[in-house]
Amino acid sequence: MTGETFYEQVGGHETFVKLVHEFYLGVAGDPELRAIYPEEDLGPAEVRLRMFFEQYWGGPTTYSEQRGHPRLRMRHVPYQVTPTQRDRWLAHMLAAVDTLELPPANDLVLRDYLDRAAHSLVNAPDD
Repeated sequence: MTGETFYEQVGGHETFVKLVHEFYLGVAGDPELRAIYPEEDLGPAEVRLRMFFEQYWGGPTTYSEQRGHPRLRMRHVPYQVTPTQRDRWLAHMLAAVDTLELPPANDLVLRDYLDRAAHSLVNAPDD
């Protein structure tokens, strides 16, 4: 596996399509979390998140080519991300990771990143 990116190690495009699709199935069925997504159709959000993950993990740079620098925190400022919403997001994302059946080391790396990213985006207290 020398020289392979994480993206390649975990199966590339198809793995990230599955991860993000499974995640958004969870979001669609979670009224409280779904409420923070402004678009009626989650499809565009699904594409953006997939492109972001693919680029982050060493895949195509389509995200930056289409949307510029990710600026993850800045892009989430317009939305109140509370600890409860973080936990709901993370629960759906980790359930999506479960569907991938990754090798243990890759699974751990991905879960650790998702946990840290979710915590970093909290910008409002629970009411």
